[in-house]
Amino acid sequence: MILDRQKLAKQLGVQFRNPALVKRALTHRSAEADNNERLEFLGDSVLGFVIAECLYERFAEADEGVLSRLRATLVNQTALANLARKLNLGEFLILGSGELKSGGYRRDSILSDALEALIGALLVDQGMEACRRWILQLFAEQIEALSVNDWKKDPKTRLQELMQAHGLELPVYILKSVVGQPHDQSFVVQCRVSLTPETCEGTGSSRKKAEQQAAEKMLTKLAQEFGLKP
Repeated sequence: MILDRQKLAKQLGVQFRNPALVKRALTHRSAEADNNERLEFLGDSVLGFVIAECLYERFAEADEGVLSRLRATLVNQTALANLARKLNLGEFLILGSGELKSGGYRRDSILSDALEALIGALLVDQGMEACRRWILQLFAEQIEALSVNDWKKDPKTRLQELMQAHGLELPVYILKSVVGQPHDQSFVVQCRVSLTPETCEGTGSSRKKAEQQAAEKMLTKLAQEFGLKP
């Protein structure tokens, strides 16, 4: 149970009207049936929309690809978990005994889900405008730090610079197949990096275009799963 609602409100910077919604948002499925999964589903959708709207308005010259990459740097499990830690959300989580023993209050997936569930709870509790204000308040520092110029470099260059910045091996591109007539070919290229055993594939009318697409997919993957961005 939440022992100090006022302390939680101070940590979050928002006061909920319905305490039951807050309790549900902070309840992991390991604790009870009335848990935060439905609110997390709602919060995830609202968060994506508010951040997309903000980026659309803030970066008027950015195309869809740039906007998608910017959003991926903000809305991913690692970034949300880090925000949850800044709010000390772990101390308010309601977990089952197994999750408590295994340190579930420190786990990225549980923390990020709880934060999204709180966003969903605020939407139900006070409506869209209150929800938008809180999301933009939470992400203000990260949004301010974004620069479209960093994303105008081609994907292969950005992926290479990202690997170099973290002291990792450079990406490897493997040509998997070439199909079609010489005047109308389609190339498939696989991109590998040392951070993950999973690969990303790109296709294009030239090897270069296929490599760029594969690098683009890998950048998105690394941002979503590891919170890494160029």
